[in-house]
Amino acid sequence: MALNDESLQELKAELLDELAKEAPSKEMLSSRLAENRSADIGEVLEEMIEDDEELPAALSLLDILSAERAATVLGYLPGESQLEVVGELDDTQVLKLLEEMGSDERADLFNLLSEDRREALLRRMAHQEREDLKRLASYEEGTAGAIMTSDYVSIASGMTVSQAMMRVRQTAPDAETVYQLYVLNSVGELIGTMSLRQLMVARPGALVDDIMIKDVIHTPVDEEQEEVARIVARYDLLALPVIDSDGRMVGIVTHDDAMDVAESEATEDFHKGMSIGQLEDGVSRVPLWSLYRKRVTWLVLLVFANLFSGAGIAYFEDTIAAQVALVFFLPLLIGSGGNAGAQAATLMVRGLATGDVGVKDWSKLLGRELLVAGSLGITMAIAVAPIGIMRGGDALAMVVALSMVTIVLFGSLLGMCLPFILERFKVDPATASAPLVTTLIDASGVVIYFSIATVILSDVSM
Repeated sequence: MALNDESLQELKAELLDELAKEAPSKEMLSSRLAENRSADIGEVLEEMIEDDEELPAALSLLDILSAERAATVLGYLPGESQLEVVGELDDTQVLKLLEEMGSDERADLFNLLSEDRREALLRRMAHQEREDLKRLASYEEGTAGAIMTSDYVSIASGMTVSQAMMRVRQTAPDAETVYQLYVLNSVGELIGTMSLRQLMVARPGALVDDIMIKDVIHTPVDEEQEEVARIVARYDLLALPVIDSDGRMVGIVTHDDAMDVAESEATEDFHKGMSIGQLEDGVSRVPLWSLYRKRVTWLVLLVFANLFSGAGIAYFEDTIAAQVALVFFLPLLIGSGGNAGAQAATLMVRGLATGDVGVKDWSKLLGRELLVAGSLGITMAIAVAPIGIMRGGDALAMVVALSMVTIVLFGSLLGMCLPFILERFKVDPATASAPLVTTLIDASGVVIYFSIATVILSDVSM
């Protein structure tokens, strides 16, 4: 059963209380740790590690766990917490943990260490282990190579089913997943794949080359991780094989790692969409200064951008003085335009991020948005026109209605087009954030509204 926040706090308190005793019961602590999942223990330890006073307790609990279980728990901790832990351990202890970690998690932790610590650990590793770690740690962050694992089950071309089953039994204990098997030729090139089920139901004497799937979905080692996650999700893969520039298989990206990437990218896009830089940690744990720094830049820039709205109002002072009731509808109109623009921008940013739409679809989407935005503007104009009549008569109602249609139409088109423009110039479309779009529409909405008011009301007064 998964633990909720309250249960996790109770578990943490129980463990700390026992460790605070003069003679803590190792049996009791081992029992409580064994009863809970590694992910839950990791969350409890993460909270302890954040508190300097509780860090020794977290290290004591890790020491109680077997090396394999401790490595699994460590894999659930964020990078900063992992560094806190290994900073308190000697090289022998760290090596034991690295040996038990999955190859991808091992490489991630290795890259967090200082250069001197990495060199010291590499010197004490076996040659094959050292070369594998150096290779995985060398891939550029944000690529398939950086998130893949080399712990997979491969079968040599030409093997029989019975030989392949023996190979699976030999390599399964160290593999990340055994449900998908990969057939390689003599030089390590990926030539086919099969599921464990296919292998189990096949005749023992059959050749794997005859039953394998030859058209294998794969990805290059330097592919962007967002594209890797998209491929895994689109084809519902348990794992995606990764090949190098020579066509040799070098690893797999598992479904859970791909979904972690998807979650991370969605969170990053959401933060960008609200003009917030990428946070290094959760919002509850990120330092106050970092949170301030990530938010302040765009907010200050948008403050100055809003000056254009004030300049527009100042320019139309005579119109406003002649019909003060115009001011009543100003927040309503520019707010409606901003909301419509933010909706359109959000839809386009998400569509571009998922691959649902591309720059080539711009003209088709423009026509659709014209129809939808026009309909929305007319509907909102009809809703607000009666208020205009009550506040200032038919002329004011006409101004408000025309302004509503024009501003909503303009805002929606701006919100739709801006992500495509940014994509065209190789800028992250998520930068077309709701605050940015809203600020641009605020300034333009003021000009549109008072321009229409000046024309119509001046004609009425003549």
